[in-house]
Amino acid sequence: MDIANSSAETAGRPVAAPDRNAAETAELVRLAQAGDVVAFERLVARQYGFIFKTAFRWLGHRSDAEDVTQTVCMRLATALKSFDWRASFTSWLYRITLNAVYDLKRSSQRRQRLVSEISLGATEESPPTQEDQLALNDLWQLVRELPEKQRDAVLLVYAEHMSHAEAAQVMGCKEVTVAWHIHNARKTLKDRL
Repeated sequence: MDIANSSAETAGRPVAAPDRNAAETAELVRLAQAGDVVAFERLVARQYGFIFKTAFRWLGHRSDAEDVTQTVCMRLATALKSFDWRASFTSWLYRITLNAVYDLKRSSQRRQRLVSEISLGATEESPPTQEDQLALNDLWQLVRELPEKQRDAVLLVYAEHMSHAEAAQVMGCKEVTVAWHIHNARKTLKDRL
């Protein structure tokens, strides 16, 4: 079985596969949220393959997918309490898995940058002046002080270089909502500058 191609796809993009036993899964979620350890273990065992396949599709490396799967399973113990049934459990779990994938990618990118800078002694070709760097640091500090949704949208789009669609997926909202948060963030930052 080809792990990378074993899920539903829409217009070439993977989507959360429907849970064939949604009623059973919902019952396990309810019991696990109420503190039933056996139900939680069964839920994790049931969703393990879905989490792994999702991570593998995004990362393409078995060991990375296994790391993400373990991370998601550990996060589920606390995150499950916040699951509020507004979305299907599968969609919610997909979003949790993607967040873990993005976390791994970001940490890998940071490590790669550090390794290349250390090994090559590399710095940017035209490093910013000290004055520019201070202004940029001040701006990012203001961004970190924005309301949560505005801050997340700005950081995902401008610091992480994600598209509005990718940011919307991470934030669990629509693209237009990401654009709205960025618009409001710009107004707030303009007032503070």
